Amino acid sequence: MSTNYSNVNNMNTKNFFENVRLVNDIRGVKGYTGFYKGEKVSVMASGMGMPTIGIYSYELYNFFGVDNILRVGSTGALQEQVKVRDIVFGMGACTNSNYASQYDLAGTFAPIASYPLLKEAIVQAEKLNATYHVGNVLSSDSFYTDNGTAANEGWKKMGVLCVEMEAAGLYMNAARAGKNALAILTVSDHMI
Repeated sequence: MSTNYSNVNNMNTKNFFENVRLVNDIRGVKGYTGFYKGEKVSVMASGMGMPTIGIYSYELYNFFGVDNILRVGSTGALQEQVKVRDIVFGMGACTNSNYASQYDLAGTFAPIASYPLLKEAIVQAEKLNATYHVGNVLSSDSFYTDNGTAANEGWKKMGVLCVEMEAAGLYMNAARAGKNALAILTVSDHMI
């Protein structure tokens, strides 16, 4: 089956990129590369959840020479001061996942963002006068749970800002590959 990508310049990518082209369509996830203000940038979906972002980020870091991955996505707030439409920079990523077990560590690994990316994101947010928060996020393996909001109470008590589904896996892959990662999240709803 072939797909006609001749209309790629009619997609939203043209609002930001110059000379955009499709560079990936593996597993039905499209990736585009173009130039933004003279810098070569690639954008692609990461799927949903740690297994999916785990596959894509692993391949990007280890097979395609990518050094920096920014996960831009949505999140549900866990703290009162975090409002809908605020931005959250995931400094650390707690998880209820078993993703780290693959590394056969003798303890608990604490997945964190790459400081240079985090620092630059904060600088840019300050320039834009954006409302943002920096701290721990929860990367959850489940979207719907049997115990509903009660599952989030412990994380809320520990000061975790929000819940999403990918950052911990991304941060672990970045650490293992010696590369950089940052989750930049927009609060789409409130979990409490």
